[in-house]
Amino acid sequence: MEKDLSHILNHLGEDRELYFNSVSPPLMQSSNFHFPTVADMRAAWPREFDAPLYSRGVNPTVSILRKKLAALEGAEDALVFSSGSGAIAAAVMSQVKAGDHLICVQKPYSWTGKLIENTLSQYGITYSMVDGTALSAIEEAICANTKLILLESPLSMTFELQDLRGVAAIAQKRGITTIVDNSYSTPLYQRPLEMGIDLVIHSASKYLNGHSDLVAGVIAGPKHLVRSIMKTEFMTFGACIAPNDAWLILRGLRTLPVRMERISKNGVAIAQFLNDHPRVERVSYPMSPSHQQHALALRQMTGAGGLMGLWLKAETIQEVERFCDALTRFLIAVSWGGHESLIWPVCAWYEDEQNGSSHYPWNLIRVSIGLEDSEALVEDLSQALDSM
Repeated sequence: MEKDLSHILNHLGEDRELYFNSVSPPLMQSSNFHFPTVADMRAAWPREFDAPLYSRGVNPTVSILRKKLAALEGAEDALVFSSGSGAIAAAVMSQVKAGDHLICVQKPYSWTGKLIENTLSQYGITYSMVDGTALSAIEEAICANTKLILLESPLSMTFELQDLRGVAAIAQKRGITTIVDNSYSTPLYQRPLEMGIDLVIHSASKYLNGHSDLVAGVIAGPKHLVRSIMKTEFMTFGACIAPNDAWLILRGLRTLPVRMERISKNGVAIAQFLNDHPRVERVSYPMSPSHQQHALALRQMTGAGGLMGLWLKAETIQEVERFCDALTRFLIAVSWGGHESLIWPVCAWYEDEQNGSSHYPWNLIRVSIGLEDSEALVEDLSQALDSM
């Protein structure tokens, strides 16, 4: 696997003899591609899935990235979007139409929830939000018109898992498509397609790129599904990635294994420290033995990143704010998956302990561990907890 991974990240899709034997892939910053003759243009139309015509569809730099991302997931093909939300929307809308029903896990990524509850519902698509930790809840929610089960494992705020093999088996018996957001684990630590899931989604803004300098999304899966999405949702919505951003992700992928190894090691150490601290109510981190689904995590994940949920023992929002404001090595910001360590305090969406716009509790802080020295991060967390 290590040999294959090294080949994918460093050589797959990079036909260097086609671009002057350059070690790094070229940035094809072109929107348009010409043809010597009318016959050549006519022949290109049926091959728009694979050949450059107009960069909304295929761009050579993006094509190299598509090949690598598909290979990383063990997929036949992949599409790259200008955002993770764009990838989610295209994947979901490709599988449902008016009159259909879909099932989604509770507490998904916020824009996934908005897509289902605010947008799809306008077009006669019904849905059920279920407890994804229980296979029985998913099975009981299935209706005669259920066409899709949408998963996110682990969830990116509270970190519950779904049994991917179990869900895939239930869906396959009924001809229901399954999609999972695999941004948290990356293809290095979780392989949903091998467990029977139909399509995998990523926010490539996170670990795949890893440098907090772009926004992108990915769909990976069998060619017939990916090709169908490209012909309709991808080309219609036009949420294509810019060649420059694709080039940056290619650069980021070179270091994906070493980044994930460091981040995962840091995450385990910091989760253990927080679990043992008296000012911490609980920590949710799949690779921690204290996680309620730790056994499932070990069965379907080979590792975890550095994202975890931290619930503080606090009587007031002011205590949580004192903790957050005292941190010197963690940045207060949304998103995650870059080289830097971050916190996202839910209390920022609360006016006081009783009034807030978030359905998460005000004492929850999402912590994203980066590449810094773990001892320095622990020291920073320790002094901030003491400041409460």
